[in-house]
Amino acid sequence: MRIWMKRSGLLILALVIGTGFYVALRERPIAVDIAMVSTGPMRVTIDEEGVTRVKDVYAVSSPIMGHLDRTTLDEGHAVIANETVIASIHPLDPPFLDQRTHAELTAAVDAARSSVALAKVELHRARTAHSLALSQYNRAAKLAETRTISTSQLENSLSKTELAQAQVASMQATIGLREAELAIAEARLQQPGNVNATQTEGDCCVHIVAPIDGIILKILTRSEQAVSPGTRIAEIGDPTNLEIVVDVLSIDAARIKPGARVEITDWGGETTIEGAVDSVEPAAFTKVSSLGIEEQRVNVIVEPKTVPPRLGHGYRVLAHLKIWERDNAVQVPVSALFRSNGTWSVFEVDGGRAKLKKIEIGQMNTEFAEVLSGMNENSIVVLYPNDLLEDGSQVEERGLTR
Repeated sequence: MRIWMKRSGLLILALVIGTGFYVALRERPIAVDIAMVSTGPMRVTIDEEGVTRVKDVYAVSSPIMGHLDRTTLDEGHAVIANETVIASIHPLDPPFLDQRTHAELTAAVDAARSSVALAKVELHRARTAHSLALSQYNRAAKLAETRTISTSQLENSLSKTELAQAQVASMQATIGLREAELAIAEARLQQPGNVNATQTEGDCCVHIVAPIDGIILKILTRSEQAVSPGTRIAEIGDPTNLEIVVDVLSIDAARIKPGARVEITDWGGETTIEGAVDSVEPAAFTKVSSLGIEEQRVNVIVEPKTVPPRLGHGYRVLAHLKIWERDNAVQVPVSALFRSNGTWSVFEVDGGRAKLKKIEIGQMNTEFAEVLSGMNENSIVVLYPNDLLEDGSQVEERGLTR
């Protein structure tokens, strides 16, 4: 009896030890996430941020040098073509004079006044000579009636009279010239602040009016100041005539064709704006990314079909540019793909084990890849395969998603 009890105890102990070794050494299934290969509509888009802009922006600038009045209009103010005054420009004030220049101009004024006085003396002399010549002509005319003097002497007297009269007219014109020179010299002595505004009111101002019907997009020069020709004052445009500029990588720009469909989201509204690619600019430019990497970017111009009233100039949007689409594509999640010996592969779950399968893929977006060969619809694949998985590894499903 004791022998059988001893044998039974040894047998139980052996079973316990064997079970422990089995539990410790047996293959444990690897917990994985899985998904199913499906067939359905699939599209590939390039998603990039874009900026709205008015197609035709008119820059209003100063055509002349002058003093700009303070701009009273604000951004968003509606303007009417050839009616709304954007800005007014006055003549500039005269410059300050240094002591030497002031002395020179003062002397020039004195010289001009002396010239006027001298011209008036010459005018008085010319008038006296004309009066004498006229008196002599009158006496000669009476003597010629009685034939006391000859006709040639009378004509000579008339010529002297006409010459004296012309000299009077010449001196009158000279006085006008000298007075104008005096006015010029006195004007050069003007200092800033000495010019009466009412004196130049007839010459002021140059009014710059709106070139088109629209709104003011930006005021570039608001304060009162001196401006030179070409100084930009404001920008005007029609906010209902918008386009969207999306800069994409040059490698992506080569895949975008004019007329491609575009969806605009994240612009601030709840609806999606439909649009189409109008053009792809032929020249690229260098842009530094947020990671400090230089990238070659290309501007893609998108034409929206409708412009919401809340969308304005310079707004940030998110553009989804479609480059490929199919209604019945066999697709696998990109999170299941990995490279094995230079080819795309997945782990297919079959009978609780992961089987390595090489597949051929076509188009790919951020979520799915098109399966061209190597896998059928409704196959189950492992998502996010880790380094523990091998061909034939036992796996345990965490969940099944479609």
